[in-house]
Amino acid sequence: MDLDKHDSADPGRRQPQNPVAPADPAGAVRASDADRDRTADILREALAEGRLDAEEHAERIDAVYRAKTVGELEPIVRDLPAGRSPRREPAFHTDGPEAAVGPSENLVAVFSSSTRKGRWRVGTRTQAFSLFGNIEIDLTEAMFGQRLSVINAISIFGNVEVRVPENISLRGSGTGVFGNFEVVTLEAADPEAPVVVVNGCSVFGNVEAKPKRGKRVADLHDRLRKHLGH
Repeated sequence: MDLDKHDSADPGRRQPQNPVAPADPAGAVRASDADRDRTADILREALAEGRLDAEEHAERIDAVYRAKTVGELEPIVRDLPAGRSPRREPAFHTDGPEAAVGPSENLVAVFSSSTRKGRWRVGTRTQAFSLFGNIEIDLTEAMFGQRLSVINAISIFGNVEVRVPENISLRGSGTGVFGNFEVVTLEAADPEAPVVVVNGCSVFGNVEAKPKRGKRVADLHDRLRKHLGH
């Protein structure tokens, strides 16, 4: 008996199909992490320019990181400017050539307190969670290594306070359930000033973001230049 012929006739013994089609359309190509990051950059720029509000930005970012193919990424930014050259970061955002985007940071206060203030490098994303606790995030002397920084704040029977310099843009959206969620909106005169977005919710608690009077980003860098003799 011809075993090869028998095997080929037996549907239960068929050879596995190649999962990659030989000529996939461009949109069906699997998306890489770099593809998703490039799309996220377009969304961050649109948020900073006011083309998207915080809720729209959050929805689209979620879709970006769920996308499996390049074709799924394209509709997310189809109505936004794209293909720009890398934007120029203003000089007062950084300390010098060693400056880089800071890592994401988690601040947690459970029946306790947590504070982030002084001269520190702000990451692209900060997660703040307070449960019967208090969190203070003071950005008035912070260094911004990127234009957009997002703070996700959740307060349950607790308190999260964010303080920013007067000369940056501050935006955000959130919900207070038997609590307070307040973001004092700022629009900086400098179109390239840092943008801080505060999102989240408060349940029987408080989330508050507002400028700190008399504090400006440039002031810190002026003092540093004088100290270094520049």
